[in-house]
Amino acid sequence: MRKYLNDLFSMIPGKNSCIKAFILAGLLSLAGCGDNSEASEPAPRIKLGAYYFAGWAGKCPYDDGTPENAWAKGMPSHFTKMLATEFSGRTPIWGWRDDSQAIMDRQIDLAADNGIAFFSYCWYWADNKGPINASAIEKDSKHLPMYMFMNSKKNARMEFCLLVANHSGHEIVGTDAWKQASDFWITKYFKHPRYLKVDGKPVITIFLPNGVDKSGLAYLQEAARKAGFPGVLVIGCGNCSVENGFQAQTLYNTKPKEGLNLTDIYPFKLLSDWNISVWNRTDRPYMPYIPLATAGWDCRPWEAKNGEGFGQGSTVSPHFSRGTPEEFEQYIKSMAEWMDRNPKLVTKDRLGLIYAWNEIGEGGWLVPCKDDPEGAYLQAIRNVVFGK
Repeated sequence: MRKYLNDLFSMIPGKNSCIKAFILAGLLSLAGCGDNSEASEPAPRIKLGAYYFAGWAGKCPYDDGTPENAWAKGMPSHFTKMLATEFSGRTPIWGWRDDSQAIMDRQIDLAADNGIAFFSYCWYWADNKGPINASAIEKDSKHLPMYMFMNSKKNARMEFCLLVANHSGHEIVGTDAWKQASDFWITKYFKHPRYLKVDGKPVITIFLPNGVDKSGLAYLQEAARKAGFPGVLVIGCGNCSVENGFQAQTLYNTKPKEGLNLTDIYPFKLLSDWNISVWNRTDRPYMPYIPLATAGWDCRPWEAKNGEGFGQGSTVSPHFSRGTPEEFEQYIKSMAEWMDRNPKLVTKDRLGLIYAWNEIGEGGWLVPCKDDPEGAYLQAIRNVVFGK
């Protein structure tokens, strides 16, 4: 078609190239075959993110050079023997390490191609209950993939934000520490062009809302405004309130507990139905809600003892089978439909979250793996976000 129009263009008398260019552009527009004639993706139905746990860098604690721990040689910090043996089907198609730029670039493409709009990276404070240790934070191997995302030539395809993992071992305690954290976040992350924002406000999620300092969050808002932002969208995982400095609510993961034993493997539908029931709760505070889909829970590779897991006081939990791609697709479709029915409860750009991109040790992951090399679960997301 374009060749035909160019031939037609050559028949137009005169030498005024500007006029000819104007005529050609109009003809191409009418014909629907301009330079950007390839069909674009339909508008996404929801803006879906995934939590990213970067425990697949660093050094495995079992990598001690002994013959009995040969399986741990060269493996990342959260690799266990159970992941090498009974649960080897969870092995990502690129292997267990994700601390190279090429692998991060590959993950960006995989996520963006299949409807994941942003990664919410787990972020860790150092030193526990003390003042900020900026050097330790920047050297933490669990932050390395995020830095690779920030430096990636492909990051224009996605956005990123922080999930502040202020749990035991990484607690931010006291107003001064929260002020130090705020300044660090604003300087190091919020100003990045691909940082996730809602109405211009950088988005940050707090894992343990009851661990925040109210004055510290007030300082975060003030400092952000001084830095040129209209404020910060602070999201709490679980119980939180506007009075304590939060503007929205979500969860990191959620699963039923009552009446479950530790020996049976429960069906995926029990897990997904539970999550859907949480979206429908009516006792949450009046603030925007970001629905969370727990993609799976089977933490046995980490909970195992006798040297096969971490087994250092971790509580063994009930576990669930992984749903089929068809079940997972219906699950995510239910999230989109929930947003359709509850437009006043969701954020302006319909944010949703999945636990998780790569919580492989806990059983919640989306990355293509040995048991799912074609990425069927990612395709299920694509079907919902962009429509079949």
